[in-house]
Amino acid sequence: MMTHLFNAALMTLGLALVSLASGLLLAMLLCGAEMSRYRLLRWPASVFTTMLRGLPEILVVFFIYFGSTHLLFLLTGEYLEFSPFWCGVTALSLLFAAYAAQTLRGALNAVSHGQRQAAQALGLPPLYTFFRIVLPQTWRHALPGLGNQWLILLKDTALVSLIGVHDLMYQAKSVAASTYQPFTWYGIAALIYLAITVLSQQGLKRLQGRVTRYD
Repeated sequence: MMTHLFNAALMTLGLALVSLASGLLLAMLLCGAEMSRYRLLRWPASVFTTMLRGLPEILVVFFIYFGSTHLLFLLTGEYLEFSPFWCGVTALSLLFAAYAAQTLRGALNAVSHGQRQAAQALGLPPLYTFFRIVLPQTWRHALPGLGNQWLILLKDTALVSLIGVHDLMYQAKSVAASTYQPFTWYGIAALIYLAITVLSQQGLKRLQGRVTRYD
């Protein structure tokens, strides 16, 4: 049974990492849209992030999983069930992106505008200025917030067990039901979550040290 829990822990970690990668990419797109001078980009992005941050996470998971199936049925007249894993990834990515976009926007605003003006005075191209001067400092400001959101994402993976993803929480629930020892197996699952969190925190500390070593 411990083997099943270990495999489920790998599933949880994979789910979180895939959601992190896709969510971070979406967060950068949302951040760019929200900071755009064009209302056609700015307003939809703001409404989208506000809506996601205003809904309970479990509702977002249910909307993606059940809503995608229902929408496909309305469009095609056929009932097709989407993969619970990828529905979970989609929901977690959207939730992560909604919060991470605000973190990135705050980090970009924290970079002094004078540095952009200095680069412009030196005749540096705008793209070079952004990628070589602004962006490295942005990550330095954003990393603490993004690290906290990664830890929240790890815990939110437990929600996808409700749509049938065989993650750590799903497996712990199954083993607890078959052995009638819920405290033991939920306790082991809690220790595994805690171990992943502690390792993540250590990794974030090392990464933070690397990006701030020239301060």
